[in-house]
Amino acid sequence: MARLWRTRKPTTFREKVRYKMLRDHRDLIVTFADKAAVRDHVASVIGERYLPRAYAIVDDPRALAAMEWPDAYVVKPTHGSGAAIVVSPTAPADARLPESRWGWVYRHVRPERVTPQALAAIAEGWLAKLYGRGPNHEWVYGRMPRRVIVEELLAGADGAIPDDYKFFVFHGRCAFIQVDSGRFGTRTQDFYRPDGSRVPMSGGPPWADPERPLPAHLGEMVRLAERLGAETDFVRVDLYDVDGRIVFGELTSFPAGGDSPFDPEEFNTEFGRPWTVPRRYR
Repeated sequence: MARLWRTRKPTTFREKVRYKMLRDHRDLIVTFADKAAVRDHVASVIGERYLPRAYAIVDDPRALAAMEWPDAYVVKPTHGSGAAIVVSPTAPADARLPESRWGWVYRHVRPERVTPQALAAIAEGWLAKLYGRGPNHEWVYGRMPRRVIVEELLAGADGAIPDDYKFFVFHGRCAFIQVDSGRFGTRTQDFYRPDGSRVPMSGGPPWADPERPLPAHLGEMVRLAERLGAETDFVRVDLYDVDGRIVFGELTSFPAGGDSPFDPEEFNTEFGRPWTVPRRYR
């Protein structure tokens, strides 16, 4: 909690995220962060058709050995962020699974490089970890069961991983959109307002060059994000555009654990401006 003391009168986005981390302990926030439980929440708010297909949700990784595996899929823990094994024929030929003890990573590998036993060992390592023990301590991950989910791989007709659209929703209104491309290649990141105008800032990765066109149904994506964020003061809603199909990704209440980078730094204040944090969360 060392960094959270500067939250009594938060003004910037990072300060408000830290304030929320310290004070917002509602069950709703736990549901948002739980990659299994959030599926029921999303289905009730916007409908099942926006969910990726789930092949399995298991408490015991040994159950993975009995699965019938599709040609492409994603395996990830439900109680954390930043870990996933993506399996598809389009992965680099030399890519390998990580050692189980170093398994909290993103890795894209081909089916022939994977065995159920290796996946189970990595998953056992995931379930042994209490995620979110960094400087700001994301308490939410300690309040959910530790499970493993196997989902469909979201990929376009060309086999490419789709762009990730992250909608910053404050009090039910989207103010900013982050677009991440090239997760397993040359990563780029761009920021926009809901009207499609570019925000001249960087969050670390370079801008796409040339600039990528926004989806024709961006307005529908914004509306869905706003419906998913209507019950809280702030949430980042991640959606994918898969050849015109809108698919839910995740809900994030504490982006970057309260350490989101902004360049220029003035956008730290700009991103915090639409957000009025409550004195007390109920």
